[in-house]
Amino acid sequence: ADSLHRHPPSASFFPEPFTMSRAVLQVFEQYQKARVTFVQTVADLSTRPQNVEALQNADVMSLLRPLLLDNVPSIQQSAALALGRLANYNDDLAEAVVGNGILPQLVYSLSEKNRFYKKAAAFVLRAVAKHSPQLAQAVVDSGALDALVGCLEEFDPSVKEAAAWALGYIARHNGELAQTVVDAGAVPLLVLCVQEPELTLKRISACALSDISKHSPELAQAVVDAGAVAYLAPLIQSVDGKLKRHVCACLAQIAKHSVELAEVVVEAEIFPKILTCLKDVDTQVRKNSATCIREIAKHTPELARLIVNAGGVTAIVDYVNETRGNARLPGIMTLGYISAFSETLAMGVIVAKGVAPLMDALVREPEDHIKAASAWSLGQIGRHSPDHAKALAVHNVIGRLLSVYQNEDSSEDLKTKAKRALKSVIQKCIHLEALEPLISDARRNILKYIVHQFAKVLPKNMDARKAFVTSGGLKKIQEIQAEPGSKLREYIDQINVCYPEEIVRYYSPNYAQGLLDKLESYQPQ
Repeated sequence: ADSLHRHPPSASFFPEPFTMSRAVLQVFEQYQKARVTFVQTVADLSTRPQNVEALQNADVMSLLRPLLLDNVPSIQQSAALALGRLANYNDDLAEAVVGNGILPQLVYSLSEKNRFYKKAAAFVLRAVAKHSPQLAQAVVDSGALDALVGCLEEFDPSVKEAAAWALGYIARHNGELAQTVVDAGAVPLLVLCVQEPELTLKRISACALSDISKHSPELAQAVVDAGAVAYLAPLIQSVDGKLKRHVCACLAQIAKHSVELAEVVVEAEIFPKILTCLKDVDTQVRKNSATCIREIAKHTPELARLIVNAGGVTAIVDYVNETRGNARLPGIMTLGYISAFSETLAMGVIVAKGVAPLMDALVREPEDHIKAASAWSLGQIGRHSPDHAKALAVHNVIGRLLSVYQNEDSSEDLKTKAKRALKSVIQKCIHLEALEPLISDARRNILKYIVHQFAKVLPKNMDARKAFVTSGGLKKIQEIQAEPGSKLREYIDQINVCYPEEIVRYYSPNYAQGLLDKLESYQPQ
């Protein structure tokens, strides 16, 4: 103290107040710049998959977490964007977001006023929810639903889009999660979003409504009760392919559950407009519209007839002709559903040349489940009457079904469906020329149905009896080794009594040997 009194410091020893605050401010500015640089760089690095593991190993989550509450809005947004991109990659990173307690912060921030941050926060919630029901449940448990539903009422369309997208990703996993979205009051607001002018918002909202509708009749009814169908149906004529995809998918998810829901979709006058979607340039629009038609056709004869009267059969036959692979499936099944209801409807499919593309799918499609659907549909067409069965027989459908059924490489489902189709078509088929070649090829469990048809027809038809002898059919019948007392033996005997005994004996396998034996024992006079 004495030395200070003796040597007082000069004025330059204490900086001016302005100079001092400037120095402090500079530290904060540098810190802010560093945070901005860090968070923007991480957000940029997160766009490239090769960087993700390194970022994860550097424990990036715990570094980004406090930046979500930064006092600089742009840093908050970039931090949320980086988290969303990381969580989007895989469920491990999404679980890390949950494990680091980040979700409650995001939910809290959704009630803030900054629309850019709301979009980024909704993006993170969507990125987490998409991976599994468990992660979607974690998003629900964090209280996100009310905040996301609140965002659907925002003025900014991009905020609505982000919220609708997140809600759809939560709802898509299972009925319980979809029910929580409905209970949060999302559906009426999503229906309002469908009516907005922005295309992207329409698409995402239609997709979210589809994700809700698909799980159960009750959830689909909730969507119907909100008036969704009346606003979705006109959009099948939109010029936007992606919107048409989601609209057709949503209408299909509603229609599939019950007759009543299918009728709601039909009453919105989607026919014949939806048939034009079967020719759309977008392959997914074509497939989704075919799926929607299938989901309506399957319920009742009246709904199937309505499709037929609108020109739907010809349109679906063209669709099956023009598509390949999985996209063919809804068309194939639609033809089967329509044909199943009545012989008139089945004949309509035959007249529209529906057998040939179904046959083509049975033969050429590499996937067994598509072959199985074709076999099922062909069975539905051919099972009604001899005329229906003949329409299949002239295309060699019965022979093809038999080869598919007897192929060792065919799946069990394909074999089952082919066997049922064979049985139902053969039992109606009196076009014997088509059945005869199968006598040599068919296994016993199918052979008995084939032989039974001959046993039914030959006693009543003289020309058929002659043709059966001259074509070698009677000879084939005699070569069958049937167990005494079996159905097959019974049918063979019924055929044999249609012919003189000496003719039957002549075509028996041991007849020639018997003659040779007689020759050996014969002594000329």
